[in-house]
Amino acid sequence: METLTNVKQQATPTIISVAESTHYLVGSVDSLNNFVGLNNSSDVALMGSLVEAKNYLRENNIFSAALEFQSAYDEMCGSSSSSGRCSQMIRF
Repeated sequence: METLTNVKQQATPTIISVAESTHYLVGSVDSLNNFVGLNNSSDVALMGSLVEAKNYLRENNIFSAALEFQSAYDEMCGSSSSSGRCSQMIRF
């Protein structure tokens, strides 16, 4: 069984936009597909706009991230965690 202690942590900086919400979640997705704060901390940042989210990542010397859009429709239709997500890598 893989645990956080025996898996090399490769994190992908990620911005999550949730449909019908006025905020963006900023953190990273680790090698176990957990959404965590930057540097594997438990504190995910909450931003009011995409511009704020990009600036937060820039301040942490990160210049590209996965931008993911999630909606309640995805969950209602039962899309799996690996498909059905609208995601793209962005550079800034």
